[in-house]
Amino acid sequence: MQHSDKTNDLGKRLFTFAVIADTHLNKDECVCNSPFPVNRLSNGRMRYVVRDINTRDIDFVMHLGDLIHPVPAVKDLYLGAAARFHNQVAELKVPIHVVPGNHDVGDKPMPWAPAGSITDEYLNLWESTFGAHYYAFDHKDCHFIVINSELMNSGLPAEQEQKTWLRQDLAANKGRRIFVHTHYPPFLCETDEAEHYDNIAEPERSWLLELIGDNAVEGLFAGHVHNFWYLRFRETDCYLLPSTSFVRQDYSEMFKAPPTCMEYEWGRNDSPKLGYFLVHVHENAHVCEMVRTNGEIVEPDAPKVACAPKVPPVSPRENRHPVLGFDLRQSWAEKIGIPPSGGLDEFDRKEVRNDYPLLALWEMGVRQLRVPLQDLRNESGRRRMRDIQRMGHEFTMYSFNLPGTADLALIKENRDLLKAWEIGFHWNMFEAMADSFARLAAETGVPIYLDRMWEHAENISPDGRYYHVINHGFRHTDREQIQAVLSCGAIREAGVGLVFRVTKQDDPYAVIRLAGGLYEKHALPVHAHLRMAGYNPAEITRDDEWAATRLAVSMMTAAANPGVAVFSDTLTDVDRGYSPRHGVLDATANPRWTARLIQNLHALLGAAATIDAGGRTETAEGAWFWNYLDGKELGLYLPKVSTAHNVVVPWEAFGGESKVQVVNLDTGTTTAMDGRRLLYQGVTPLAFLQQ
Repeated sequence: MQHSDKTNDLGKRLFTFAVIADTHLNKDECVCNSPFPVNRLSNGRMRYVVRDINTRDIDFVMHLGDLIHPVPAVKDLYLGAAARFHNQVAELKVPIHVVPGNHDVGDKPMPWAPAGSITDEYLNLWESTFGAHYYAFDHKDCHFIVINSELMNSGLPAEQEQKTWLRQDLAANKGRRIFVHTHYPPFLCETDEAEHYDNIAEPERSWLLELIGDNAVEGLFAGHVHNFWYLRFRETDCYLLPSTSFVRQDYSEMFKAPPTCMEYEWGRNDSPKLGYFLVHVHENAHVCEMVRTNGEIVEPDAPKVACAPKVPPVSPRENRHPVLGFDLRQSWAEKIGIPPSGGLDEFDRKEVRNDYPLLALWEMGVRQLRVPLQDLRNESGRRRMRDIQRMGHEFTMYSFNLPGTADLALIKENRDLLKAWEIGFHWNMFEAMADSFARLAAETGVPIYLDRMWEHAENISPDGRYYHVINHGFRHTDREQIQAVLSCGAIREAGVGLVFRVTKQDDPYAVIRLAGGLYEKHALPVHAHLRMAGYNPAEITRDDEWAATRLAVSMMTAAANPGVAVFSDTLTDVDRGYSPRHGVLDATANPRWTARLIQNLHALLGAAATIDAGGRTETAEGAWFWNYLDGKELGLYLPKVSTAHNVVVPWEAFGGESKVQVVNLDTGTTTAMDGRRLLYQGVTPLAFLQQ
């Protein structure tokens, strides 16, 4: 599979704006009327966000509401918190545009709501404190709309006024690029879902969606839910944003494991999920970047500290060399019922999807995704595949044996969803099935990869024990079988490829290079399945240092072998299945440092126009892997020891006197290096890029 370049369809980047949500500022520092301890941290966390935004090259900030925590019914606290908000955002170097939230103007009309609903009095308080509660503005030929979602279904005079204004404003700007900002999202999972605390009720939901759809709004941004979701309605990308202050812990029930530490307050202080968005507007589309603030706090009057520069991440659509894909082993598109908690919803369940793995894939720049045929059979699965295909993702489907009539018809009908199709089979059936494989490739138009099942005798481990597990994929030592494929005329004419299994005992550098040679010499493409567990299904694999090294080497090697696509088999932790092991995300979909390594290495590789192979060398302290990015050297250093040692840079590889940029692949921070030696302590791989 050749690396594909989807960056051209974005066009030139025009500008960037930030979107933040649900800051919930308090009147006093570290004092809040909420019973939850984390709420006392909101002011310090907002102060950090302001300073972080000031380091970015952006044009303005959008705030999606719940600026403050005290509701308007407690006016003295409300006004004090509002003053605090104005004081903190005064430090911003760019303009800020605010959306009213339910803490700012009252809850939407809902009989069982725990707080007071919106009133004319609350609207007047907002206007005197923050300004207009619905409005629009233009920026560089894009149109930005702010609506007051709390008004909808209220029956207040301002509701009809807003409806009339919005209809007229959209009509006047039809055909332009339009972005809508609201506090309440129209829906969380399906457009026809029942009303609950977190969506817009009918009939105004349908009215708003129809208006958005008829005017081809490009993007809709909503807050209120304090969690991330991506939704798609007709031509509109809908983003539900996390908070900067705390997480809505009722939605923590969508994970299959509890929060990983008590400091997370059962999900409310799940700090890795806190942050804001940068929206990069290009000529033809936009790309969203999550900035995880991780609950960082800046104390009042704290001195400003210069931040080390970081490698800018690449999204799947921007990544020119998406060299690592993942199996989506967990049910990534299923609906999950959130139980009535007694807090904000008590009379029904809410249905959502867990989109945090999707968010992490965006952050890591991962394009290639591997899914079972079962996902294609499911209508909601197909719809979800279409939704995220727009974000640059490409799907490899896998199945066993030749498809039945119904499955074949389904595959043909949805051929546009599939980048490739892996078919598992027993090798003793190869000659009988070869013509069928070739026919399927021609008939469906989907590139097919052959994935041989291991036989009984092959499932004996190196120590002589037999394990009752499934293994599949060609071994790099299967010379006779590979030659048989190369000698089959029908298979070769159809462009059929192979699936390789890279076991825990295999050297990924050697296997991927061998697979690359098959492509270079015989035009035989290869999918390399990078196994992150060993032969023993009872063995626990939780060595993140080993995983980081394995992933980094595989990415570097695959980048210089474009006929090979590498898939890691573990995105999210597998804790209770066979071969329990760490993924690059934990069980609550928070990134481990291995995910950050993938993000930063993809950022380096994905920005290059061309990549050429280098090689590898070994020293007593660590190993070096080399590639050439646009003719400049990229060295990956893998330390073998965690104690302090001198990294002796082979300076001749960088042209002798060249300046070199050193990238910490955990943090993404970059530093300039002019000397030959670097004192380093740690196990995190480093990248050395010739400038």
